[in-house]
Amino acid sequence: MTDVSPGTEPIATATPSTAPSSRRIVTITPEAARYARERLAQRGTPNAAVRLGIKGGGCSGFSYVIQFEDGEPRERDSVFEAEGVRFFVDKKSLVYLAGAVLDYERTMMFQGFKFRNPNEASSCGCGHSFTVK
Repeated sequence: MTDVSPGTEPIATATPSTAPSSRRIVTITPEAARYARERLAQRGTPNAAVRLGIKGGGCSGFSYVIQFEDGEPRERDSVFEAEGVRFFVDKKSLVYLAGAVLDYERTMMFQGFKFRNPNEASSCGCGHSFTVK
């Protein structure tokens, strides 16, 4: 299982059925799952899902995608659940998110989801885009 910060235990991992190894997982911390559930409830769609992914762009080449998904998963999505919240990850994004931890962070300067991704080689100053190894 992926290491997380002290006092934070991962609660869910996703391993797609087509994954050739156990390295293709995404870990969701309890804080991230609770935050996702709260945001879905505030939105009035508690049964919707959260899509995790990456897209090209940003200062460093790639940026993370975290968005609500009202529909059903796409055919090639990996689907998993953490504390009653469904998460979808497309096959292409899973290559870059393998081994990553999705956490929730609340500091003086930032509040929201934060990826800790071992596949990142570097990130930009704003922390919203990254390059891969």
